[in-house]
Amino acid sequence: MSERFVEVLGVPFINTTKDQFVARLGEHLNKEDKTFVVTANPEIVLHAYEDKTYREYLDRATYITADGIGVVKAAGMLGHPLPERVTGFDTFMDLLALANEKSYSIYLLGAKDEVLQKTIAEINRQFPNVVIAGSHHGFFDWSETTIEDEIKEKKPDMVFLALGFPRQEKWIAERMDQFDKGLFMGIGGSFDVLAGEVQRAPEFWQKVHLEWFYRLVKQPSRWKRMLALPIFAGKVLREKRRAKK
Repeated sequence: MSERFVEVLGVPFINTTKDQFVARLGEHLNKEDKTFVVTANPEIVLHAYEDKTYREYLDRATYITADGIGVVKAAGMLGHPLPERVTGFDTFMDLLALANEKSYSIYLLGAKDEVLQKTIAEINRQFPNVVIAGSHHGFFDWSETTIEDEIKEKKPDMVFLALGFPRQEKWIAERMDQFDKGLFMGIGGSFDVLAGEVQRAPEFWQKVHLEWFYRLVKQPSRWKRMLALPIFAGKVLREKRRAKK
């Protein structure tokens, strides 16, 4: 796989397909590497552009993938196209399939407790060979060390954080040095989707790149977050004009 990275507003995205990326993560798991994965949409890129501290968290990531068609389109506009979206949910599901095949262990952190329990039940149903080393809901005191202590003790192969940005990236970046191994990945609302609490856009909406619009219709309260999209597009256009000069 190509090692080339593509920058969008200063954020380096790995130039890869989802299948290639999951294969690469499988190699890291085989070697028991410590790996930090960020799946970034335009909202995350914009936040990193405007917030130096958050940008520093992303700088510690091993890989950043394009979770959002806006990032893919922006890369193309800037003359360095990416092959496709590599979304957090799809990568999460493929990694669960890999864990099922290899009997890897996982730790789940995030969501409400009832959603977390439904997520665990669904993983047990779909992926019975996955070892769930531990779990914790997403409502905890930031200074609490119980979670880190459990991860150190259990040494899971993969840790999935559904805390939403910027919390999940902050948690990983600030604690990675405490652990000897493991793939750490922020996956936003993926527990809600797997648990059946939130419906993902049907395949048609995904294919026509309107998944964001489907989610807005289903969750109108997201409208403030959607304001990041035109701002992101404007900054990318300015970056394109600047590059031409």
